[in-house]
Amino acid sequence: RAAPSPKMMENRVFLSFAFYSTILILKMYVVAIITGQVRLRKKAFANPEDALRNGGLQYCREDPAVERCRRAHRNDMENIFPFLFLGAIYSMLDPSPAVARIHFFIFCVGRIVHTIAYLLQLKAPTRSVAYSVAQLPCFSMALQILLATTPYW
Repeated sequence: RAAPSPKMMENRVFLSFAFYSTILILKMYVVAIITGQVRLRKKAFANPEDALRNGGLQYCREDPAVERCRRAHRNDMENIFPFLFLGAIYSMLDPSPAVARIHFFIFCVGRIVHTIAYLLQLKAPTRSVAYSVAQLPCFSMALQILLATTPYW
């Protein structure tokens, strides 16, 4: 006989949230790896010890391509971390699994498109539209959380 599963693992909304959150975290790791690879290719290191190991102190410098990768990563942190909080709390409100999945999917796809547009320098307003679309489910979740918790403040 199988052991009973923890309550959170019975929550279909939370499982959907965990799936999309994991994809987003993996995407952030990929951007970090890309940043490191661009640093190596461009010989643009942030730390003197890295520059010394890879050719000399003259390579302790900034590079526009590296900075673009860093901005994409920073933008992820500014947006994905709040999503992780909002999505976790939203999952506890017992929303419709289908509606919740749509929220998580839209955010995830928006962030992936945003990163692709950022790194590949796609024509404006691709990145801005992706950013805006991804914010819609976050605002929706935040509003639902506030409405659910207002009686307790």
